[in-house]
Amino acid sequence: MSRAAHTEPGQIEKFGATSILEILGSILCTQVFSGCASNHSHVSSYEFVVEDTCSGRLDVYLAERLQDLSRSRIQKLISGGQVLVNSKRERAGFKARPGDRIEVTIPPPQPTDIAAEEIPLDILHEDDQIIVVNKPKGMTVHPAPGSKHGTLVNAILAHSKDLSGIGGVERPGIVHRLDKDTSGVLVVAKTDAAHSCLQKQIQKRTAERRYVVLVWGATKFNEAVVDAPIGRHPTDRQKMAVIKDSARYTARKALTNLTVLERLGHFTLIEAKLDTGRTHQIRVHCSFIGHPVVGDPTYGGLKRSVPGSLGKLREQELARLIDGLRGQALHAASLSFDHPTTHERMAFEAPIPPDMDALITWLRTWAGT
Repeated sequence: MSRAAHTEPGQIEKFGATSILEILGSILCTQVFSGCASNHSHVSSYEFVVEDTCSGRLDVYLAERLQDLSRSRIQKLISGGQVLVNSKRERAGFKARPGDRIEVTIPPPQPTDIAAEEIPLDILHEDDQIIVVNKPKGMTVHPAPGSKHGTLVNAILAHSKDLSGIGGVERPGIVHRLDKDTSGVLVVAKTDAAHSCLQKQIQKRTAERRYVVLVWGATKFNEAVVDAPIGRHPTDRQKMAVIKDSARYTARKALTNLTVLERLGHFTLIEAKLDTGRTHQIRVHCSFIGHPVVGDPTYGGLKRSVPGSLGKLREQELARLIDGLRGQALHAASLSFDHPTTHERMAFEAPIPPDMDALITWLRTWAGT
């Protein structure tokens, strides 16, 4: 066993695949603004008149001016007919021009029909804007087909009646997700303003998410950057994959920073820092570079042979510990962000769960044999 030495910046290894460029319009112009809200229906309406010379996407224009709404929320309003340009419906990519009159109607959040369920929560912090929890392995974040009960949302609804609805009917308050079998720190928004603020921090990478992950194999790097777009697997729609053929398949930019924390024989303990938040991102990227996450049943980390001479008894012990993970050895260890209203920098940590910690402890004892 040995701990990784510090790697100089010039020695950071980079893994990449053909990237897909994301072209965003930019609008710099002045506007006449008016807004009103009804206290009874909670419907808000706004009006903009575009002035000066400007050109760019309609959704970008509104996202810059309606700071409490995420861009995805604005796109839903546009597609739903709640945004009119010169009294006509337009697409999110419509190019706004001087003199265009833009009307925005924001309906009240749709009430959720998700059942509140009294499920114990490990709450790290709570105030009138946010709840920070340590999500256990095996808990789905939000209801989905085949998983309507026992989710984090079910538990949060029983704990707090006032949750942000901006995330959609099926995901009240949810700002970001963790896979079902990934444990660790997760923040939930109680208000729409908090939800939008936190999402913007994640998108702008000012919110920092760090994971601890145990992978198969001894990595050749101490630090690495995996810059490879992720999309739905071309043949297995239940999986995600690094997409190299962007002309045939849809993918989104995905970037993961990896730093070796500890070398454990034929295993490596790594810290992963996300710059983007794609589905299964860390698991897909680790598999892509040839070091799948230990215990991952989807991306090649469930069963692998271990070179060396552990002996039959030790090999059986190792197999039992890996089987005992009940999923991937991946943990969201820390999360830091600026509080939505006080703007104070907040940082939260969650300890590695017992099953993963037991495996790491065993490897520290026997990995070098």
